[in-house]
Amino acid sequence: MNYLLGAFKPASHISIVFTDEKNRKKVPIKKENGQTVMVPLFQSLENIVGKPVQGKKIEHNGIKVELLGQIEMYFDRENFYDFTSTSLDEELDVPGELYEKKLNPFEFSTVEMPYETYNGVNVRLRYVLKVTISRGYAGSIIEYQDFVVRNYSPPPSINNSIKMEVGIEDCMHIEFEYNKSKYHLKDVIIGKIYFLLVRIKIKNMDLEIRRRESTGSGANTHVETETLAKFELMDGAPVRGESIPIRLFLSPYELTPTHRNINNKFSVKYYLNLVLVDEEDRRYFKQQEIIMYRLAEDSS
Repeated sequence: MNYLLGAFKPASHISIVFTDEKNRKKVPIKKENGQTVMVPLFQSLENIVGKPVQGKKIEHNGIKVELLGQIEMYFDRENFYDFTSTSLDEELDVPGELYEKKLNPFEFSTVEMPYETYNGVNVRLRYVLKVTISRGYAGSIIEYQDFVVRNYSPPPSINNSIKMEVGIEDCMHIEFEYNKSKYHLKDVIIGKIYFLLVRIKIKNMDLEIRRRESTGSGANTHVETETLAKFELMDGAPVRGESIPIRLFLSPYELTPTHRNINNKFSVKYYLNLVLVDEEDRRYFKQQEIIMYRLAEDSS
């Protein structure tokens, strides 16, 4: 009878506390309800150590903590895709009584977390700690704790410049040059635009940063392109032989590293899009992919 009565008591609340929480850097993430919260920041192969804390005495059939890496497609919300390489579980307590505020430590050592946390238009990749207190007929108590993973790369040993010539026959011929093809998230894009032939009355010229997110595959592929930045290079008509400098700081924009075929589910690519508009509002553009990477903060 006491067991049945216990089944109708309010569920005990669980929270998860990281051992180094006071000293670990926190970063903002946006929850599904639109609320922004601060969560701990980790990188691959770090130890993740902590303790779940519960609010009152309860009977249970076992306690388990799992570290999950999940990919969720927003057009397929019923299914989460777990990374098999980062799904771990550890039994915290044998069946019995869990006393109020008893701390049950856990540790995941040198966890491989190869992909970064990502929250896009149609997909999100997240890491969570999941604590489950099994209680039989009383129902399990489950708590999730998000954390963010960012992985850093050294500067590339080879980073060639980008040089291209584009134009319309007998009307316009331009040459553009960007100093690099690979940029870190706080980098500066430096380049030049050369006008070799101008027989069209150009009104203005802009440089855009575009992010292209591809999810799914085959007939179920979804592609979303966002313009993250628009930088005016020129206002007015250029003349033959004129050179327009480019200097675009990336730090003000919310960029991520380039992601290529993450777990066969999605890709994220970045492009520089050069746009020219003539006096009749016709648009001419040339797009070039660039590689984005995350440089360790003390390396920039």
